[in-house]
Amino acid sequence: MGFLKSLFGAKEAKFVEVAPFGARYEVPSGETMLEAALKNGVPFPHNCTVGTCGSCKCKLKTGRVSALTDFGYTLSQQEIAAGFILACQAIPKDPLTQVEVESAASDAPKPEQYTGKIVATEDLTHDIKKITLELDRPVNFVAGQYANLKYPNIRRARNYSFADAPDRDGRQQVSFYIRKVPKGAFTEDLFAGRLTDVPFDIEAPHGAFHLHPGSTPMICIAGGSGLAPLMSVLEKARKDRVKRPCAFLFGARTEADLYCLEQIRQIEQGWADKFVFMPVLSHEPADSAWKGARGLVTQFITDAMPGINWAEAEGYMCGPPGMIDAGIASMTEVGMTLESIFYDKFTDESHIAKMP
Repeated sequence: MGFLKSLFGAKEAKFVEVAPFGARYEVPSGETMLEAALKNGVPFPHNCTVGTCGSCKCKLKTGRVSALTDFGYTLSQQEIAAGFILACQAIPKDPLTQVEVESAASDAPKPEQYTGKIVATEDLTHDIKKITLELDRPVNFVAGQYANLKYPNIRRARNYSFADAPDRDGRQQVSFYIRKVPKGAFTEDLFAGRLTDVPFDIEAPHGAFHLHPGSTPMICIAGGSGLAPLMSVLEKARKDRVKRPCAFLFGARTEADLYCLEQIRQIEQGWADKFVFMPVLSHEPADSAWKGARGLVTQFITDAMPGINWAEAEGYMCGPPGMIDAGIASMTEVGMTLESIFYDKFTDESHIAKMP
């Protein structure tokens, strides 16, 4: 064995350092950066682990990596050009690789296990339901975070963002907005009414999406069920009397796909600074009575808040991958820095199926 090692050379150990945790760990041959991080107890942000959600996005500071799947399937061109990678798809090539991840809010609680049952459902649109779960005890979370939901009929937990603003003493009833996924096991059961009295296992909270402190203008964009985390963030900011200009754009296909309009008006009325709400419809019939904006929601960023210094603004987006990528492109084009754009990319089984 010693002769073979001297002949072919022993494989050089690969190490990864992660800021801001200060963690350092070895990555065995054949493992991704994320796999090795989790085995070593490093709290690396993650969700799907297959390269579709972008939760494990990190910035490559030094070293080189090879990608199991092209990062371009999930990350935008702007992010790739800035040096961002996906830890779940990255295998280090050099002895030392240094990356930096966005940390969760400083007051984010550690995830815990809960049990609960659905106590209320409400049809928000033809394909989005609001569900309310009663938990065995109150859960604490930061506005913008999500929970993993699982019940006996599904093998993999589903991830849904809290739609409520958090309470100081935690919330025992929590709500989520859930879009029906064709042939999705969970949503087929939910929309067929088969989950009454079914026990759920809940792990929460998770996620790094949150409102960053500051007073600069904020541009919020939601699409579909991506409204949930932004409703949580904006309602919490309203309660806390956060004083900063806000433009909130909500993208939907038709007027029938808009929802929570009354709650949004209440946020607008109670906002401590300028607040602009702009719904944008992409497929509204041309002969309808709709007088508002038409087109892609990401095309109306400057219309919603003209005349601001975009280099100082922050962007917050939640919704489907295509919307997020278009939003990043639009925001950076007008001068917003990539480091000031925060998002939660909503993916489902259909996105995983499209991966090569």
